[in-house]
Amino acid sequence: MITHDLRLIADAMIDKKAEKVVSLDLRSIGGAITDFFMVCDGSNTTQVGAIADNIAEKMKEEGHTLYRSQGEGNNFWIIQDYGNIVVHIFLKEYRDFYRLEELWADVPRKEYKERKHHVRAGDSMYSIAQKYGIRLKSLYKMNHLSPDYNLRIGDQLKLR
Repeated sequence: MITHDLRLIADAMIDKKAEKVVSLDLRSIGGAITDFFMVCDGSNTTQVGAIADNIAEKMKEEGHTLYRSQGEGNNFWIIQDYGNIVVHIFLKEYRDFYRLEELWADVPRKEYKERKHHVRAGDSMYSIAQKYGIRLKSLYKMNHLSPDYNLRIGDQLKLR
């Protein structure tokens, strides 16, 4: 499912502190080379490389093939081609210079932020894990909680 794959890539970007994570829906453009662009930027070349590596790892875990990748030599602008999704990971200055999103300004755009869940009455770690399709052990780990932690109304839990 394409929505799941876009969210997976966005979460992999956000996990490595990527900035301005967006998807561009190119399906309405006749002759477009892909269905979606995922775009983000990092503040230095080490971060750009880490974002790219994390995306490749998460996509591989889900069984996706990386058909082609370019830019790993200098980490100024890394492009990863997953067929129906092409990922662009920029060094911030390069994103500002090339302004890729402006070239596709007329297509639908979605911004991604870190996902969180605000605990409400009746919530349990198990019910939250079930609702978001996250393994219970992973939910505890990503929030740095022990299994004996008691949820309180108003707690915020990370969901990636």
